[in-house]
Amino acid sequence: MKMKIFTFLAILFLACPLLAQETVQPKTNTLEEQFVEVIDESNNYEQYKVINRNQINKLRQNILDSVAALEAKISEAQAEIDTQTNTISTLEDNLKTTQEDLARSKEKENGIEIFGVLTEKATYNTIMWSIIGILLVALGFFIYKFKNSHSVTKAAQLKLAETEIEFEKHRQKKLEEQQQLRRKLQDEINKNRKS
Repeated sequence: MKMKIFTFLAILFLACPLLAQETVQPKTNTLEEQFVEVIDESNNYEQYKVINRNQINKLRQNILDSVAALEAKISEAQAEIDTQTNTISTLEDNLKTTQEDLARSKEKENGIEIFGVLTEKATYNTIMWSIIGILLVALGFFIYKFKNSHSVTKAAQLKLAETEIEFEKHRQKKLEEQQQLRRKLQDEINKNRKS
């Protein structure tokens, strides 16, 4: 029997520390529950409630602590809101700048700068092909005029050469005639001298 008691006591002593090690979680009372507790625990005196000063002071301190904690949370939240507002404002400015840069980049990509003026590629192509077309027409016109002038010049040079040949023949003929006239004149002079 002693053995049973000894075993029972050993189990009891071992179990007690295990039970004692259970953690008791503190009960959290809301302010409303604390008000109800103070009112319920207060005494009645005629139509009034008599509240213990310690309880009311403790309730007051809890209320002030709660208000201070809420104010701290509000100020933290306001600071975070201000930070986020500033961040949003900065991001909006960056977005606006980026969109403006993108629009300028698209304009530059879709255009070509001529003499400091940004012109769309389609307009630039139209202008350039028009200029090339005008230059080709002008080149064709000048080639035509050159060939025409060249053929006229060749014909004139040919006529000049023919005229020069004719002139040379005529000159030779006239020289011969003059020489014959001089001979005749000389013959006549010689005849007249002899006679």
